[in-house]
Amino acid sequence: MSDDKQTKLDLGNLKAGGFIKERGKDLFTVRLRVPGGRMTVPRLKKIAEVAEKFGGEFVHLSVRQSIELININYKNFDAVVEALGEKNQKVASCGARVRVPVACGGCEYNPNGLVDTQKSALEVDEKLFGTPTGHHKFKVAFAGCPFDCPKSATNDIGFQGAIEPQLDKSACISCGLCAKSCVPKAIVMDGDNKPELTAEQCIWCGDCVKVCPTEAWSVRKKGYTVRIGGKWGRNPLVGTLFATFLPEENVSDFIAAVLDWYKQKAEGLGRIRLGDTIIKEGPEALLDHLRGQFPENIVVETIPPQIIATQVGK
Repeated sequence: MSDDKQTKLDLGNLKAGGFIKERGKDLFTVRLRVPGGRMTVPRLKKIAEVAEKFGGEFVHLSVRQSIELININYKNFDAVVEALGEKNQKVASCGARVRVPVACGGCEYNPNGLVDTQKSALEVDEKLFGTPTGHHKFKVAFAGCPFDCPKSATNDIGFQGAIEPQLDKSACISCGLCAKSCVPKAIVMDGDNKPELTAEQCIWCGDCVKVCPTEAWSVRKKGYTVRIGGKWGRNPLVGTLFATFLPEENVSDFIAAVLDWYKQKAEGLGRIRLGDTIIKEGPEALLDHLRGQFPENIVVETIPPQIIATQVGK
């Protein structure tokens, strides 16, 4: 960029590319792309060097696992990108497009993890990051278990690791560990001192499988529980259940199918989020769209995304 004859900056295009205008004259925040919130230590050191050279006295760790370089003068954009090494550290995006997916640590080292959320986040970032929606932002989150640390239900699509357990009573030694570890009390010991599962109360956490000393409890099905239509902000929504035990390898195709529906149904409605589109059209419309491609995973029925009253007590 030239210094003296700089044309007027297109702030919309800059924001779409991850360069966000700050209050200070000529200063921007540069949002870095960190899918799943994970990066190598050498990469982190490099970012610190670039921030120290071109930025302010601190960086910001965003709520969506990004690192943001603060107080970057627009004249240094090219130098910052070059110093970061675009191949290794890409800049994120904003605007009406698929954002960088967030994820917990998954099952690699977290004892609660049921699925490989990091692998899913990297795949979605590679295949769908930056895809224009035509309407509004589109956020994706991956939680490895029902603890749901990334708060997946407040994203446009939230994936949560799940295990459906099954019991071989002949292998059960009636130790009762499964019932003691079952927080929602979906498992109780019956009159014969054998575990009895109430499926409606099960949250698919898999704790019974983990604690069973004889492997009487085993995995019947594993995959992602999928909630759609969540968002935060001034008028937040909680996404609701649309699919269960979606195989990990189907995640990107599932998101693409939801995007197709969203682009079509939100046409002409201006800046509208996916959840509000579902409320307008009714959840059955999206269920029908998804059922043709994922018949074994789509729920029979669901409810619209739920409105959260943020002014409780006012």
